[in-house]
Amino acid sequence: MSEFDFHQTLPIINEDTEFFPLMSQEDEEEMNNEQTPEVLSILPLRNTVLFPGVVIPITVGRDKSIKLIKDAYKGDRTIGVVSQRDVGIEDPTFEQLNDVGTVALIIKMLQMPDGSTTVIIQGKQRFRLGEAVQSEPYIKASINKFEEIKPKADKEFKAIVASVKELAMQIIQLSPNIPSEAGIAIKNIESTSFLINFISSNMNADVAAKQQMLEVANLYERAKMVLEHLTMELQMLELRNQIQSKVRTDLDKQQRDYFLNQQLKTIQEELGGNSPDLELDNLRQRALKKKWSAEIASHFSKELDKLARMNPAAADYSVQVNYLELLLDLPWNEFTKDNFDLKRAERILDKDHFGLDKVKRRIIEYLAVLKLKNNMKAPILCLAGPPGVGKTSLGKSIAKALGRKYVRMALGGIRDEAEIRGHRKTYIGAMPGRIIQSLKKAGAANAVFVLDEIDKVGNDFRGDPSSALLEVLDPEQNNAFYDHYVELDFDLSNVMFIATANSLSNIQPALLDRMEIIEVNGYTIEEKIEIAKQHLLPKQLEQHGLKKKDVALKASVLEKIIEDYTRESGVRGLEKRIGSVVRGVATKIAMEEEYTSALNKVDIERILGAPMFDKDLYEGNEVAGVVTGLAWTQVGGDILFIEASLSPGKGKLSITGNLGDVMKESAEIAMAYLRAHAAKFNIDHRLFESWDVHVHVPAGATPKDGPSAGITMLTALTSAFTQRRVKQHLAMTGEITLRGKVLPVGGIKEKILAAKRANIKEIILSKSNEKDILEIKEDYIKDLTFYYVKEMKEVIDLALTNEKVKDPIDLTVKGPASILN
Repeated sequence: MSEFDFHQTLPIINEDTEFFPLMSQEDEEEMNNEQTPEVLSILPLRNTVLFPGVVIPITVGRDKSIKLIKDAYKGDRTIGVVSQRDVGIEDPTFEQLNDVGTVALIIKMLQMPDGSTTVIIQGKQRFRLGEAVQSEPYIKASINKFEEIKPKADKEFKAIVASVKELAMQIIQLSPNIPSEAGIAIKNIESTSFLINFISSNMNADVAAKQQMLEVANLYERAKMVLEHLTMELQMLELRNQIQSKVRTDLDKQQRDYFLNQQLKTIQEELGGNSPDLELDNLRQRALKKKWSAEIASHFSKELDKLARMNPAAADYSVQVNYLELLLDLPWNEFTKDNFDLKRAERILDKDHFGLDKVKRRIIEYLAVLKLKNNMKAPILCLAGPPGVGKTSLGKSIAKALGRKYVRMALGGIRDEAEIRGHRKTYIGAMPGRIIQSLKKAGAANAVFVLDEIDKVGNDFRGDPSSALLEVLDPEQNNAFYDHYVELDFDLSNVMFIATANSLSNIQPALLDRMEIIEVNGYTIEEKIEIAKQHLLPKQLEQHGLKKKDVALKASVLEKIIEDYTRESGVRGLEKRIGSVVRGVATKIAMEEEYTSALNKVDIERILGAPMFDKDLYEGNEVAGVVTGLAWTQVGGDILFIEASLSPGKGKLSITGNLGDVMKESAEIAMAYLRAHAAKFNIDHRLFESWDVHVHVPAGATPKDGPSAGITMLTALTSAFTQRRVKQHLAMTGEITLRGKVLPVGGIKEKILAAKRANIKEIILSKSNEKDILEIKEDYIKDLTFYYVKEMKEVIDLALTNEKVKDPIDLTVKGPASILN
């Protein structure tokens, strides 16, 4: 065991200390004059050096040392204390001891509770070792007296001693481990030699340095050595305190942040929220269950590590949490199972929607291919048609038939590209695009996605959303759709997009090219009656709290509602009128008044009021120049009248009726064709120079445009110049050219429905429109007669009779007849 397992650096100094009186000058002189034995028992010290006058406690552990102390304690208690040259030697020999040591007096010997022996010794005089006398059981040696040289008490020496005392006091004040009693002891020391010894013994220096000081005989030189050591010690102490102060400031801030974060965690847990650590663990556990690719997993891991390094109180912390939660909520490679029971799909589509055979057939085709191949890029369907025909609700039925999730996104009025592609995360209030948000809500990567009102998308300085939709709706590109907020490619190729539109003319051509157009035209009266019976009436009864037995509407009653109170291609207005009828019955029931559940036409007029529309809009053929045309509008088909009148003048052509450029051009083309081929229709060419022509289309407040009225205008002008009657109950639609050709037009089904509502019996169409008529069920057009023409001459021959109108205008031209006639 080490000789000094414990060495108290400073002696115990208090009022009760009986073994350490503060040494005066006289006490020092008396101690120096004491006679010492010529031979002393030598106690080796490992970890310290004993100076004259200084009291220190030591713990004795070696067997030799314990025996030495016990023998000396029984005798005169005087021993020699010498430090080892090498502190690592456990049992040093005489030659391994330093030459200079200190005579020591054993003041007290104590037995400690752990079995060790502690002695308190006081240094007396220096000595120099002579020769070894014995080595067992402990070392004994002869000693020689070591004379100390004291300097003159000049100003320089006094200044050095004063500096030593001052530096020692400063070190004591700066060192929290040194008791304040040490400063009191230093102040009360009178002896200069003892002061130097006391400070040398207790200063922060190694054994070799202290031994060097012990061996210096000149007190002046020893004082300078102590001053150097104290100066260095004070500088080191001040530097250490500065470093500790800086470190303490950093630690205090960290501890403060840690304390506040712990408080924040506790508050969040008390309020029912999750602490940041729990939140991170939750996100990590959720990520393990995702079916995403290695690229997405790596990106998520990096973003999660970034969140772990962020301060929960930072503003970006919640933004990062929201981003990670979005990545976890998105359906990466998560699909619902498709139902390939085609018979069931047909039943669902037929149950939810009456008619729409073309659309239903296309969906069944898609299901059939998907069933056989089990892997097919979803088509981009665009259902185009007037309002109220069931385009949007058809998407829900398709989702039900496929067994897929259904989401709908209204595009009407969207002007910001970020609504489609999302915002970049660096922006305040950034959000993902509505495509990504909708798929997150659906929870499946193969949902049925309805893009409602795609023709209503706008654009302004914030971008062009319709251009952003190009990538979404392109089957060749949407397998890597990039959202600015997500910052990762998302596969949309399995999503079945269904767009709806009222007018294809408002859709960007490039976007239109990417979609498969399916026209959803209006319904015939027969179809509307069936829709009302199967869907509208039951729905209104349920919404108004009535039962099926409370209201019964026959087919004839429904027909009256359709013809007298609605004018539309769809059934939205019809549903409103049926709702009004049901509310009228509900009022009777609630007021406990008598009523009949089987409503008749009189009851309908009582509830809905007088008819809003006149069924028979046809105005006859008594006046020359008035022809019924067929037009397409955004709410369906309609009929319009082209009026042509003549007045004496110089051949001026006037066109009125709030017409667009295309419609005005049709009138000019018809007039040009008629002038060029006047002879074919038995018209004197001089009439074009002596009569002004005015073409008008009634309902002047309603804007009208399009080429569909071309043959109608030609017929009206021909009727006006020939004063021949137009065939009764006849309507027509078609585009004309200067060569006399009749070209096809669109919206045929809507126009046919409008013709039926107006009690039209015969319709003239371009030969190329015959295919559109073939798509309409024969039952719905059985009362109509269609004429398909290629040339304008055929139109005139079919439309005009040889009979003059009542009260015809006298168009006889005086003078030589035209050579063309």
